[in-house]
Amino acid sequence: MAEIAMNNREVVVLSVGGVRFVTWASTLQQFPESRLARMLNNDDQEFKLVNGEFFVDRDGTLFSYIMDFLRTLQVSLPTDFSDYQRLRREAEFYGLHPLADLLSQEHLLKPRMEILEVRFSFQEMQAFFRIFGSCSTTVETLAEKITVFTGQQSGQSWNSPFPSQKPLVPLPLERPSHHDVIFQCGTDYSAGDQFVARYVSIKPDNRKLINGTNVLGLLLDTLLKDGFRLISTRTVSSEEKVECYSFERMRRPACLAVTAHQTAGGSEVAQAKRSQVQRRK
Repeated sequence: MAEIAMNNREVVVLSVGGVRFVTWASTLQQFPESRLARMLNNDDQEFKLVNGEFFVDRDGTLFSYIMDFLRTLQVSLPTDFSDYQRLRREAEFYGLHPLADLLSQEHLLKPRMEILEVRFSFQEMQAFFRIFGSCSTTVETLAEKITVFTGQQSGQSWNSPFPSQKPLVPLPLERPSHHDVIFQCGTDYSAGDQFVARYVSIKPDNRKLINGTNVLGLLLDTLLKDGFRLISTRTVSSEEKVECYSFERMRRPACLAVTAHQTAGGSEVAQAKRSQVQRRK
């Protein structure tokens, strides 16, 4: 076979178990000691050059994850992925030892079930909400979407569709812990015909809602659109009219990655450096 000299911007075509991949030579050269990099220099007889395409008799489906790793330097797998050992074996075959090392952190790569609970109660003309989530990052993200506005209104009531022209002031949400958020809406008597009114807005919806049932509907819809699934609805206290809505979803794992840098000689090498997206537990 003739000597191959690949420019790093040349296009390379691989057929892995009959599945065709097209990429830059530089992508395959991310890890100079790997078999894929040596393949370009005709240094590995496992890879056969057939009609201008490199052929190797390995699993083409798993190789798609290897290509994604070479392009992004991150391990990001589908939530239903389960072939960790087989993928690690393929990474070892190609000499991608940093990838094999990351795949050994299987417990970090697997998705986890996330639970979120919404408690909703009525007291006269006010509605109270308490949200608890097993993942604090989700609760923080949700809290950033929710804004409570307050102000004294004249002659306002529970069913008033819009706030008056008087300016409303945003209120901070109560955060008993990283896993909780508490807020309320509705009206309460202040003095005479004055009401203290609280309106709730949930992004990306721009409406300011005062009716607790409407706020609950918008909140549940927001969670469903965010990938949560309603698994149960129950009445916690019939006397206090406390309802509880429980949701679950599969939470994607943090990305594990390696970093590549330029050496003084100009060649790309990879450091087996694990970086994990930081999340509060």
